[in-house]
Amino acid sequence: MIRIEIPGRETLEIISVVLDYNGTIAADGELVPGAAEKIKKLGCMAQVCILTADTYGTVKEKCSELGAAVKTFPRAKAALCKEEIVRSLGKGTACLGNGFNDIEMFDAADLSIAVIDSEGACAALLPHADIVVKSALDGLDLLLKTDRIKATLRT
Repeated sequence: MIRIEIPGRETLEIISVVLDYNGTIAADGELVPGAAEKIKKLGCMAQVCILTADTYGTVKEKCSELGAAVKTFPRAKAALCKEEIVRSLGKGTACLGNGFNDIEMFDAADLSIAVIDSEGACAALLPHADIVVKSALDGLDLLLKTDRIKATLRT
C-alpha cells in the first residue's frame, strides 16, 4: 500500500495503480525509457494494472516482465472499459493517463495524474486530474516519492 498523508486533507491509501499504456507510459507502442524499473518498484507497493486498446499490438510483449496485470479492450468503448476497471478495483485507486478516453477513469479514481509526454495530453482531461506532470517518469515518481504529492495537494 502507498500511504499519502496530505496536510489539511484526507490521507490516501493507494492499493491499486492503473496506468494507461499508449501516450502515458509508452510512446509509439514502446515503453518510455526508465518506466519499466519504476513500474516494478510500484508493483512491490501496490497492485499495478496497465490498460490499453493496444493500438500498436505490442503491450503483451513490452509488459511481460513488469509484474503488472495487462488488460486490453475494444477501441470503440475504451472510456467505458477503463472506468469499469477502475470502479471494480474499489477505493484506493490511483491512475495515470493522457487521453480523452481517460476522463471517466480519472473521475472514478481516488488520485488521478495527467501525463503530458511526447504524445501530448487531451486538454479536456486536465480539469479531471488531481495533478498534471510533464512526463510518465515524473508521474510514476510521484507515487514512489509521495512527499511530492504532499507538497502539491496540501491545503
